Amino acid sequence: MSKNILLLNANPKAESLSRLLADQYQIEAREHFDVRRFDLPEMDFQPSLESGYDAIQPLEPCLQDFQEQLKRADHIVIISPIWWGGLPAKFKGLIDRTILPGSAFRFEADHPAPVQLLRGKTARIILTMDAPPEMLREQAQPVLTQLDRFTLQFCGVTPAETTLFGSVIFSTEAERAGWVSTVKTLGAGGI
Repeated sequence: MSKNILLLNANPKAESLSRLLADQYQIEAREHFDVRRFDLPEMDFQPSLESGYDAIQPLEPCLQDFQEQLKRADHIVIISPIWWGGLPAKFKGLIDRTILPGSAFRFEADHPAPVQLLRGKTARIILTMDAPPEMLREQAQPVLTQLDRFTLQFCGVTPAETTLFGSVIFSTEAERAGWVSTVKTLGAGGI
C-alpha cells in the first residue's frame, strides 16, 4: 500500500522558494508515493472564519478538497515562510477555515479535551526565513508551537519533524542548492 502524502506550498506568492522546494519534494515523492499537492496562491477562498464556530460557513471547493485530502493523508508536508515571526495571513486563513470541529477534531459534552480525528498521521514542517542561521530555531519556535503543537497535534497528528532554512535573503546559490538537495532527499523517502 502506497503512502498518501498531502503536500502544501503555504507561501501565498505565486513564485517563491517555497514553491521551488514543493516542486522538488513532489518530483521525488511521486515516484514512490501518492502525492496530493496544494499551492496557496492558486486557492481561491475567503480566509476569514467570519462567525468562528457559531455558524457554518460553507467551504469553497478548494477548501472542501483540502479538507478531504487532509483526512485521507498518511503524511502531511507543509512548506511555508515565516513572515514577521508568524505564518502568512492566507495560510492562517486556510487553517482557520479547514481545521474544524467535526472534520479534524470534535468535542464531547462536558469534556475539555478534543476527540482527535487525525490520529495516526505524521507530518514534516519545512520553514524558510530571513533570520541568520544561529537564530533559526528561536524565530521558528512560535510558529512551530502554533502550527505543530496547537494545530496538528491538537487534532491527533504525531509531533512533526522540522526542517529550517535561512537566512534566505542572504543565502548563496550553493546554500539554496543544498536546501533543494535536502528537500529532494525528504521527498524520495516520503518523510
